[in-house]
Amino acid sequence: MGSIDWSNLSFGYVKTDHNIRTYYRDGQWGDLEVSSSEQITMHMAATCLHYGQEAFEGLKAFMGKDGKIRIFRMRENALRLQSSCKGILMQELPIEIFEEAVVKAVQANKRFVPPYGSGASLYIRPLLIGTGPQVGVKPADEFLFVIFVTPVGPYFKEGFQPTAYAILRDFDRAAPHGTGTIKTGGNYAASLVAGEIAHSKGYSAVLYLDAKEKKYIDECGPANFFGIKDNTYITPFSESILPSITNKSLMVLAEEMGLKVERRKVLVEELSTFEEAGACGTAAVISPVLRVDDLDKGTSYIISKDGKPGAICTKLYKKLQAIQLGDEADSHQWVTIV
Repeated sequence: MGSIDWSNLSFGYVKTDHNIRTYYRDGQWGDLEVSSSEQITMHMAATCLHYGQEAFEGLKAFMGKDGKIRIFRMRENALRLQSSCKGILMQELPIEIFEEAVVKAVQANKRFVPPYGSGASLYIRPLLIGTGPQVGVKPADEFLFVIFVTPVGPYFKEGFQPTAYAILRDFDRAAPHGTGTIKTGGNYAASLVAGEIAHSKGYSAVLYLDAKEKKYIDECGPANFFGIKDNTYITPFSESILPSITNKSLMVLAEEMGLKVERRKVLVEELSTFEEAGACGTAAVISPVLRVDDLDKGTSYIISKDGKPGAICTKLYKKLQAIQLGDEADSHQWVTIV
């Protein structure tokens, strides 16, 4: 424990003390259990292994200057998990159980919450899986919900610095009317090959286009995309995009800063008009875009002309972090103090 270099943490798994679990069996959720085991035992015919009945969430807890731990917008994560459950026919977890489990997980691992000023946070990973055995394609009758936590640094090693993204037209993240709007593992499995190709070419991530027409911007790797121009915060609308809680928060903050907010279809060519752009999500918070290279068309869209984060991205980033850390008032009741 004493060997953790809080200021140089990567975004990865670090063993902590406890995780929280509950099982759905015989038509009801059981009591929350505190476990020190990192292992899960399940039937070899569990639906999560064969038919993708698996959904997860990601949220963070932060240590404030006042010594208080703040969890950011956990109710939104609880609601999004319920939406995922509806999408792949899993038993919905009640919001109260989700929230109680999150708080218990943080309390049980308080010593792993990175100190204020380190730039790190405690990442919270709720996971819900179908554990009931099936051989035919049908939903499970038993489920496991587990939460583990791990201290993390920036998702992108560059932190809050502009990086390059690539458009690879031969790959789709999710189909229209598919599972793109829910947080299930299959969407991420579908992005692995393209992601590795992009990384091997020196890019942070793939900027995915819509799977139907390849004309509009969808998601930015593991995050939502937004662009800034003419004092307007523009983020794509699509039936294949996971609704990011960070993006939702940034839209509120942008309006409060006097920006107009538009959620609409965004043509690829519109990249040439953006003064700033970013990828946003719980893990990355905001990752400013340096440029986007359309590798198939040989087109490069330069977003950051000086290689630095733009003024509006910076202001949004600092504002959101100030609320998460308790440095500014939580006027929207977004944080839960542990």
